[in-house]
This record gives sequence, structure tokens and C-alpha cells, in this order.
Amino acid sequence: MKKDRKKVRIKRVLKILIVIILIVVIAVFLNNKLSFSKSNKNTNLKKQKIIIEKSKEEKYHTSLIMVGDALIHSSVYGDAKTKDGYDFKPMLEYIKPIIKQHNLAYYNQETILGSANIGLSSYPCFNSPYAVGDAFLDAGFNIVSLANNHTLDRGEQAIINSRKYWNKHKEDALVSGSATTQEERDAIDIRKSNNITYTMLAYTTTTNGIKVKKKYHVNVYNKEQVKKDIERVRDKVDVLLVSMHWGEEYTHGITSDQKKIAKYLSSLGVDIVIGSHPHVVEPIEYINNTLVIYSLGNFISGQRGIEKLTGLMVSVDIDKVVKDEQKTTTISNPTAELIYTYSTYNPRANFKLYPYTKLTEKLLPGYKKYYNKYMGIVTSKSNKIIPVKLSGE
Repeated sequence: MKKDRKKVRIKRVLKILIVIILIVVIAVFLNNKLSFSKSNKNTNLKKQKIIIEKSKEEKYHTSLIMVGDALIHSSVYGDAKTKDGYDFKPMLEYIKPIIKQHNLAYYNQETILGSANIGLSSYPCFNSPYAVGDAFLDAGFNIVSLANNHTLDRGEQAIINSRKYWNKHKEDALVSGSATTQEERDAIDIRKSNNITYTMLAYTTTTNGIKVKKKYHVNVYNKEQVKKDIERVRDKVDVLLVSMHWGEEYTHGITSDQKKIAKYLSSLGVDIVIGSHPHVVEPIEYINNTLVIYSLGNFISGQRGIEKLTGLMVSVDIDKVVKDEQKTTTISNPTAELIYTYSTYNPRANFKLYPYTKLTEKLLPGYKKYYNKYMGIVTSKSNKIIPVKLSGE
């Protein structure tokens, strides 16, 4: 009997040990499974995080507005005369708020800022006071072309004075087209707006017959040189602008040379071609992906004739998307708005720039007719151009 009881006890102990061992084994198994599950979950989360990070998009936006020639005749600087010098800011009163809506703003300084120190002058050999630049900078302009048919009008001293002025305002504006040394001419000036990089190159096809003694004084269009200039900067910027002083004065039509140059610049990857010189507006069109503005016309001048007093403002949106280390830059919504240089006659005074949207019959009789005529010219080559319409239209 004692032996049987002893055997029973041993069996019970063995059963208890087996149960304990099973519990331990199950516990270890479950713990390992849980750990593996957590580890796998963490791994999956890390993988998801990496995928999300890789596919994350970075978006950047800026905007650009462009206007035409600042052609400062004696009537214009005479009207700006003050006791202490010259003040052109009131003339831009109604344009300034429009310019300030944009991060970037371009204009062509047609008449060189050689300063009043060497004597101001009007047509045919212009020289303008520094106060012109002061007014344009105050209005928000920060991209300036210095290459045109009047760059050489007053000789080397005017060019030296001009560059001194613009170099003094180097932080405020990117300028191109005229220099006092070869090094200054060849310097690559890349700017950034909301993480979008850009630069501008400027050229003229004419110097009014004035001999270019030093090539860096003004960038005269040369196919080979332009190609070299563009190749040096194209891959370094998101947006490349080229200012072209070209075409035939006082005609709304596009010349064969303009078309040829525009196609060539497009083939080199230029994003926007900004045209001036005709003093009147010309069409806007796309050549492949290049926006070509053949002529913005006059921005401000003392010329006569509605066609010469009607200019153009063109604005665009610029967007950059960076994804998976690849970037895409798009230029969209090309918007055209007409402007008018108002002044009184006999004597010529009270110069003021008006958007056509602010005009009245008193300021310009028949302005709606002129709007239809000139906006029709601007948009004739492309239905992608968005016209700023008159109120009530």
C-alpha cells in the first residue's frame, strides 16, 4: 500500500512539473511571438516612414511681373523737378500697389542713369537722374535690364556712373546688360525668391550706330556668345529670363529676326523672353515651353500718340515641386494688363501712370476702344494669355 501511495505522489509531481514546463514553454513562445510582432510592426512603421519621407513633396511659389521701357524724356524729368532735385515716385502712385503684389518685378531702364552731375539730356542722346532708379526701387522693381540702343548715348562716364548707382543697390536689384569691366560683365548673379533660383541675361540688337569700343559696356546680341552665357547658368537656376532689345520701332508686328532669335533662345532652354524697343505693344506667344513677350511697349515716356503711351504689364506664377530628389518648375497663368501714361499738354506736365482699369473718359476719351485694339494685338498669337478686363466687361 505504501509503495502504491508513493507511486501516486510521484505521478502527481511529474504531472505538476509537466504542466509547469508547458506553461513556461507557452509563456516563452507567446513572449517571443509578441516581441516578433512588435519588432515586425516597428519595422513596418519604419518602412512606411521611409516611404512617406521619400515621397514627400516640397512646394515653393513666387510671382513675377514685367513692364517695358522707362524712357525719360525732358518733359518727364522736367515734371519731376523739385527744389531738392527730382522725384518720380508720384508718377508711379497707381502702379506701385500692383507691383508690390509680386515677389519679382522687371523693367527696362531705357535711358541710362548717368546722374545729373554730367548733365541731363533727352532725345536723341539720353541721360537720366538717379532719382528714376530710386522711384522704381521704391515701387518694388528688382530686376533691371541695362542693355538697349541708348546704353552708349553719353559715353563711358555715364556707364561708370550707372553701374556705381546699381552696385550701390546690389542687394535690392539684379541688373544685367551693361558693365564697366569684363569681370563685372561675366559675373554670374543668381538670386533666390522663396527657394526658387533665377537669373536674367540682357542683350540688345542695336546701338543706334554708336561704335562699341569696349564690349562689356553693353551686351550686343551675338549668337555664339549668348549660347556660352546661357550654358554657364542654365543648370544653376530654376528660372532663366532673357531680356531682348529687338524688333522694329513703332510697329505691332513681329519681325523675322525677332522670330528667329526667339526660336533660338527657346532651343537653349530659356524660360521667358522679355522684349522691348518697338515702344508699342506686340503679341505674346509660346514657342515650345518658352513664353515670348515680343514687346512690352513703353512703361513711361514723353512720347506722343496713344499707341506709344499704352504699355503692357505681364505677370506669371512660378512654382517649384521637389519630390524624390527630382524638381519640376512650372511657369503659369500669363496675365496681361494694359497701362497708360497720362499727362496734360501745353505745357506737358502732370505725368501719371494708370492701369487701363482705372481710366475714365475724362482721362482718355475712347479708352475702351483702345483697350480692345491693343489687348487684341497682345493676345492674337495665343489663347493662353489671360487679359485683365475692364470693369463691367
